[in-house]
Amino acid sequence: MADMMQFDLVSPERSLASFQVSEVQIPGADGDLTAMPGHAPTITTLRPGLLKVVAGSETHEYLVTGGFAEITAAGVSVLAEMSLPRAEVTRGHVDKLIEDAQEAHKSAGEETVDAAAKLLADMVAIGDHIGLS
Repeated sequence: MADMMQFDLVSPERSLASFQVSEVQIPGADGDLTAMPGHAPTITTLRPGLLKVVAGSETHEYLVTGGFAEITAAGVSVLAEMSLPRAEVTRGHVDKLIEDAQEAHKSAGEETVDAAAKLLADMVAIGDHIGLS
């Protein structure tokens, strides 16, 4: 089994990353998971959170708000609805995400209230998690 795998992260605006990594920590909709070389093929949806990528002695972090991750034995491809490198995230970004989630929660029909409430909680947690509260 190889000790590195290919990692690609793209959003509608741009390609954010493409390099060899040893692990990818993914905020999956059904829970966090870590993909490493040799992982069983999996596709998961993303929830808002931090995607962490380990490459050698460096860890890269990216804020993602949703999308999909395809995991194979040879790599991980992430198609994010919105993504930014952690270093580029400002309080303004987090405030806008929270504002958008609050609007979705207010306008949600009865069947989607739980999903909108979860989205709002995830957006608030992102700001707390990355120290922008």
